Amino acid sequence: MPRSVNGMKHGALLAICQVIDQSIELESALEHVLRIMSDELSMQRATVTLYDPETGQLSINASYGLTPEEKRRGVYRLDEGVTGRIFQTGEPYFVPDIDKEPLFLDRTGARRLKRGMISFIGVPIMLHGTPIGVLNVDRIFSDDIGFEEDIDFLKVVSTLIGQFISLNEKIMEREAVLKRENTSLKYQISKSTKGPYIVGQSQAMTEVQRQMEKVSPTRATVLLLGESGVGKTLIARIIHELSERAQYPFIKVNCASIPENLLESELFGHEKGAFTGATNSRPGRFEEADSGTIFLDEIGELPMGLQAKLLRVLQDKELERLGSNRTRHIDVRILTATNRDLGDLVEHGKFRLDLYYRLNVFPIRVPALRERKEDIPGLLNHFMRRMAEDYGRIMHFTPTALDALIRYDWPGNVREMQNLIERLVIMSETERISLEFLKSYLAPGQSATTQEVLGPAVAPAHQTSLKEVERNEVLAALERNDWLQYKAAEALGLTARQMGYRVKKYNLESMIAEGRARLRRRRKTN
Repeated sequence: MPRSVNGMKHGALLAICQVIDQSIELESALEHVLRIMSDELSMQRATVTLYDPETGQLSINASYGLTPEEKRRGVYRLDEGVTGRIFQTGEPYFVPDIDKEPLFLDRTGARRLKRGMISFIGVPIMLHGTPIGVLNVDRIFSDDIGFEEDIDFLKVVSTLIGQFISLNEKIMEREAVLKRENTSLKYQISKSTKGPYIVGQSQAMTEVQRQMEKVSPTRATVLLLGESGVGKTLIARIIHELSERAQYPFIKVNCASIPENLLESELFGHEKGAFTGATNSRPGRFEEADSGTIFLDEIGELPMGLQAKLLRVLQDKELERLGSNRTRHIDVRILTATNRDLGDLVEHGKFRLDLYYRLNVFPIRVPALRERKEDIPGLLNHFMRRMAEDYGRIMHFTPTALDALIRYDWPGNVREMQNLIERLVIMSETERISLEFLKSYLAPGQSATTQEVLGPAVAPAHQTSLKEVERNEVLAALERNDWLQYKAAEALGLTARQMGYRVKKYNLESMIAEGRARLRRRRKTN
């Protein structure tokens, strides 16, 4: 071979080494290498075909000189064609004329329009003595030019590619480890700085935390399963906070609390004049969550008509507002939750099967409180500390009262416990909560099992009316949300208008003003 050709190969090899030395991203680096081979040595339609352990097939990972469609067609079984033979034997293969080689498939279709005789050279990409892929090129040869030198050159390049792929895999593995460690660290920081965290050391909740930390750094859709009140909203918030989207919005939507005729507009937005009363254009909750996370609670209540639109958002990341033909592209992570059996809903034709599969990518089952009774003392202490901060009262249970609460089944789960503790702190005249006092708030209307746990019912000194219960719930929600009506409304699943009506109905304006004043004073002292 003329010396000038050797010089060209030497220069190409130096350029390839420089690309591999300076690159991190696998596919773009390989395409750069193949471009050098084409430009410097006229090695055309070069491809790197790698083994995919998930499919058990070979597919083109990088190419130069192929269209995207031709590249997409480059998928081979291990026993198929020249590429499969090179991979299985671990030996180079030379085809002098592709028209005369029965093993040559031209699966990509890139050589249908060709001029002159085309030769084909392929060499295995080896790693630790095992083939992991194939490097292929086309060549146009004259009768007086051999192919051995090209095979030797391609062997060197394939060795460099194999080492680069190995290094890239190690970097990706290290990045995955660092992401997991970072997620775990962020969660520990959240717990120590009063950010959102799970209270519970039971085996069941430890598994929930492990799953949360594993899925949080990814883009995967998460389906939270469990009874009402187990803490699905809190877990969704934590997943968002531990993800790379934490700096962007976290939008919560309760699909059961919004009337069906308003839910489509709430989720997808509307244009002016789209319906009666639509005096202005308004973005939906999906647009508000762009770049962040949207949490769709009670997803099992989503009407069938809206399930198709949600499926489109999941698949294509696009939507149209009501009254508009303009397609809007969004980047949003979707978390969902339900206390219903979606599989059963699918069987009864009340939930789309294709949507169920898209939502059920990473399910997390959150256990009921009665299934993890060892967590009850820790949860009671947690809520007692919160109430001490909110109300300035340090309370404690008598041993018999604590024993009854541990044996209690908590049908309303953690939400029931939080509300009970708040009522007890408000109503108790002393700092000591006894079993007798506890009975007056748990016994009425409870099941036989509950009465057995609490003992003979003691007639309560005061029977709370329905209006008083609602007023206390509204007041408690306001206190938990820094006396902001819109946040309290969201927590209760009410609209701003419904919340305003209840504030006026129960004459809470002065209490809101006083609460905000106390909050300002507390922040100044801190």
